[in-house]
Formats: sequence, structure tokens, C-alpha cells
Amino acid sequence: MSINFENQVAIVTGAGNGLGRTHALALAKRGAKVVVNDLGGARDGSGTSSDAAMEVVNLIKDSGGEAFAHGANVANFDEVQDMVNQAMEKWGRIDILINNAGILRDKSFTKMDLADFRLVMDVHLMGSVNCTKAVWEIMREQNYGRIVMTSSSSGMYGNFGQTNYGAAKMAVLGFMNTLVLEGGKYNIHVNALAPTAGTRMTEDILPPAMMDVMTAESVTAGALVLCDGNAPTRTILCAGAGGYAVANMYETDGIFLPVDQQNPDIVRENWSEIADIKNHEALESGMKQTEKFVTKALAALQA
Repeated sequence: MSINFENQVAIVTGAGNGLGRTHALALAKRGAKVVVNDLGGARDGSGTSSDAAMEVVNLIKDSGGEAFAHGANVANFDEVQDMVNQAMEKWGRIDILINNAGILRDKSFTKMDLADFRLVMDVHLMGSVNCTKAVWEIMREQNYGRIVMTSSSSGMYGNFGQTNYGAAKMAVLGFMNTLVLEGGKYNIHVNALAPTAGTRMTEDILPPAMMDVMTAESVTAGALVLCDGNAPTRTILCAGAGGYAVANMYETDGIFLPVDQQNPDIVRENWSEIADIKNHEALESGMKQTEKFVTKALAALQA
């Protein structure tokens, strides 16, 4: 059975251009009613305009779908709440949230103004927090929700000149991990997309040949899987140029040292065993790390 979103309502932030635009159009094509959010600013976040968002809305309506535009700045909770209120008044529910809105203020850390660092964090991290907060109780009460964070390889692995962007994109993964634990019993699945695509965010750093294969549509194909009723949860889906992969954070099994050996010299002496990945695993929560270390300590005491 093909993925469809009939009778569902989706909010897509930053949906006037790039990935957000293709996400919104694809959701609508498969039956979703869509709130097309876009402040309408430039790539660096400056300026405002409703033109791009309205173009997407008109495309959806021309194809027989339902949509409306909202220019909320995702970094402003009151504006986000107004957007959510309008969606509820119009359609009575919210099933899907794709936190896609973002800006770039790239510079090496040496040259970066802290105001640019804060702004990027506000848009990517607090924008995701604000939008999620505004829909969270709605999704809990209806016992259904699908939330997609937009992360990045820059956050997971680093990228020169993007300390602000990388920090924000890693932060949304920490946000996701705890939401998964808190939302699971309410059938709220929270996942992350780590995309690479030829959009205005990358147009001046990628050659034309790469831009041609790195289509936004190829990323959206993965994003919609994360919006589906059968979506996984706590998954980081990497997508770009027709490639799809899942990223995970693993922790090595590690070692136990008795009290009289818990000093930096002995820790360093045992580094190869501490870093040995043969029994590494992805932990389900922060408490699992505590359980592992305490179990090792108790086992040593009882030996």
C-alpha cells in the first residue's frame, strides 16, 4: 500500500524554497492539508516576503489540494503559536510537523560574530523547539504525531566554517532523543533527516554537475517515510542524490577500573581497550550508560 496522508494536516517550516517546498508539495500530492510556513527571508535570514510561500500554496490549490501560508518567524514562539492556532481553527488537528526552516551565517570560528552564532542557534534549534512545543499537546491529546527534525552531516561530523550551524544541527538530535522517550506512549514518533541537496543553501559551494544529481525531490522521498503512520522513531535518515542511509551514535563497551586504579595514567594505559569497538552498541537512553557502568562496578565488587 502506498504512503498517503489523506485527512492529515502537516506543517512544513521554511516551505517557500528548497527542501521545504518539495516536502510541502509532496505531502499535498499524497493528500495532506498543508500549512506552508516561510518568513520569506534570504539565505542568511535577512528580509521577509510572502511571495515564495504563496506560490507553493497556489501550486497545491491548483492541483486540488488544501493549503494556507503563514509567515511566522520560527524563532518567535508567539508567531508560531498563531500559526498553529490558525491550523487548528481551519482543520482541527495537526498530524505532521517538519522542522525545516534554517539559515546560514558561515564563517570560521575565529571570525564569527557571536550574534551570528546565536541567530543560527535561534532559528535551527529554538525554531524546532518552538514549533514542536506548539503542536506537542495537540499530538498527545489526539494520540498521534509525526515530527521530523532537520539535522545535517555538518552537525554529526563537522564542516569548516559552520560551528554555529553544526552546533545547532547536533542539538536537534539531542532534542529528538528525549522527545522520543516522552512521546512514545502517545504514538508520537520523532525522527531526523540529514539531507544533502542542491538548494540555495549549497548553490555557491557545489559545482553544477553535483547540483544536478542532488535533487530536493530525492531527499523528500526519504522525508515522507518519516512522516508516515509506519514511520520508525529515533532514526537519523541521511538522504541525498538518490542515496539513503541511517546514522547512529554508538558507545564502546568500555572497561571497569577499581578505585585504586582510577587515575589518568591507568586510563591512558587502557585506552585501546576503552576505545575497542567490537562490542559497541547504540544506547536507548542516557540512563543505559549509567546502568552499564554500575553493572560493571557491581560485577567487579562481587567477583
